[in-house]
Amino acid sequence: MDITIHSSFLPQNDPDAALAFYRDTLGFEVRNDVGYGGKRWITVGPAAQPGTSIVLYPPEASPGITDDERRTIAEMMAKGSFGIVLLATKDLDGTFEQLQTRDVDIVQEPTDQPYGIRDCAIRDPAGNMIRIQQLR
Repeated sequence: MDITIHSSFLPQNDPDAALAFYRDTLGFEVRNDVGYGGKRWITVGPAAQPGTSIVLYPPEASPGITDDERRTIAEMMAKGSFGIVLLATKDLDGTFEQLQTRDVDIVQEPTDQPYGIRDCAIRDPAGNMIRIQQLR
């Protein structure tokens, strides 16, 4: 089999803030920005990886969830415990220095983890946890 990752989904509750963060702060390119029913799905990704994307979606538009589940998702997003993505860089310290100069919610400075990874953690405007790992 030849299977690759095409898209992953992260929730967003403010499309303009999400767009600004992923495009302007992280430097991702915008691949699609689709509106429907007053909601927006924004697809972004690193320019060097045209086949891999993150879709920033409105979680309240998910079919089949109840109002109670929507409230729970909103609460989890506010705590930063709903969505997570792992990104990677060749220069973690340099990347972290650049992030510090921008309006980014820093969760953890670059740290050598006991499981062999060096990473840092930030949150996007929706509260999603973003861990950035150092490539070996």
